[in-house]
Amino acid sequence: MSQPNLSADMPKSAVNERQEMVSDAFLATDFMDDEAADMSMTLEQMRVSFNEAMQSLFSIRDMIRFAVTQLRSHDVVVAQGTTDEFAEAAAIVLHSLSLDWAVDEQILDCRLTNSEKADILTLLQDRIVQRCPLSYLINLAYFCDLPFYVDERVLIPRSPIAELIRQQLYPYYDINELARPIGSGNQQQKKAEDAKSLFFNHGLEAKQLAQPERILDLCTGSGCIAIALATRFVDAAVDATDLDKAALEVAAVNVEHHGLGHQVNLIESDLFAKLPAEHQYDLIVTNPPYVDAATMADLPQEFLYEPDHALAAGQDGLDLVHRILHDAPDYLNQKDGLLICEVGDSEWALRQAYPDIVFNWLQFAWGGTGIFAMDYEDLMNHRHLFAAQVARLDDIN
Repeated sequence: MSQPNLSADMPKSAVNERQEMVSDAFLATDFMDDEAADMSMTLEQMRVSFNEAMQSLFSIRDMIRFAVTQLRSHDVVVAQGTTDEFAEAAAIVLHSLSLDWAVDEQILDCRLTNSEKADILTLLQDRIVQRCPLSYLINLAYFCDLPFYVDERVLIPRSPIAELIRQQLYPYYDINELARPIGSGNQQQKKAEDAKSLFFNHGLEAKQLAQPERILDLCTGSGCIAIALATRFVDAAVDATDLDKAALEVAAVNVEHHGLGHQVNLIESDLFAKLPAEHQYDLIVTNPPYVDAATMADLPQEFLYEPDHALAAGQDGLDLVHRILHDAPDYLNQKDGLLICEVGDSEWALRQAYPDIVFNWLQFAWGGTGIFAMDYEDLMNHRHLFAAQVARLDDIN
């Protein structure tokens, strides 16, 4: 399976100019005096290593191993779309060859042409020298097994919420043949009823309700969560909101690419502001900005490419989360409406802000923390506490 050409869906003016850069441009870059010597040494080391690789390495497997070594030796931060150097190296190599990132291992020992090796090394060099996330360099990220166009107008998809969507939020909702137990991979899927014992227990309440008919993805960014939800809950209407017009332009590309314009409705809105408060949603999923001020001040260079307004959320990272918790009940189904909210490393701050609330923090098979589930009843029971925090924020602002 070849890589989807999502960049072809974009107007040329919107495609990142970085895609047109070539290797020589990096070697001619002017750096600050304090950095010039280190960068010169790095480039010289890369010239030697890459020339040797061109002469001595022959297979896909060879190039992946070489890329791992280079990423590690140059202290490249890997945390945006891939989770370790091996995954990042495989993505660099396989994308350069127009192969799927989950390619059959049997082809890894296939020999490469010199031009193929040159393409791989050029992308690897770009990744190391620029410290630009791979997904921005190639305008491609995967989420919940689906490809998405991304550029610097949106965050790179990486939320553990993908696990919940993959399993259709079982056992809060019942499942059908579109649910995929975590770890089932590409094996032939058993009938849904027979497969329930294979599902990872994330900690959702076991209600096994009928699947949601109306879903909201709050702070949608690239649209990845909304689109993934639409592909698993095919009978649901999905609204996806974002304050940022530029982000919604990217989301629109992805909605069109996946052919979901009939199901996913993009709305420009500051949280719930442009939505009617009619208890209309069975499920609200949100991955809002939640990075605190201290972390924002010390981000690795790779994260500086991402839009800061999609990361930063005040001193403790909870400015938007407090408002979401307070307002969500007005938009949730009053019987069994469910909120799934990600706060990442601001989990500790949320616990401190609401010491009397026992949040249902979910567990994840493939790693990840800081995501909780709360139903309509619990949100209403604690609404006075959420209101106090919103009032505090209003006083500060």
